[in-house]
Amino acid sequence: MTEDPRIAADADPAEVRELAEVPAVEVITRSAVMLMSAAAEKLGLSHPDPDDSPFRDLDEARRLITALAGLVTASVEYLGPHAGPVRDGLKSLQLAFREASAHPDEPGKGPGEKYTGPVW
Repeated sequence: MTEDPRIAADADPAEVRELAEVPAVEVITRSAVMLMSAAAEKLGLSHPDPDDSPFRDLDEARRLITALAGLVTASVEYLGPHAGPVRDGLKSLQLAFREASAHPDEPGKGPGEKYTGPVW
């Protein structure tokens, strides 16, 4: 039996087949949700007082929000009914970032705003 070199040696072939059956919109949406969740954590939003969260890291949050904005912008036409909620989540994170910043970015310069335009 010849193994497929694209599959990691420790990968379960059943898992690989399952991933191949997942529609692209679901993969994109799951990726967006993961980026949103990670950004929310880096903004400290899961902590009762975000300002005191031990996980708050605005530099990391900026990177995650920018990656999310790029993904959403590039794939919005494929998201169908998921597009609105994903965009709303992105905007909420962008606004939370602005609020958390000691010196907020100028409009259009915040995380992901080069893809989404200014967020108010």
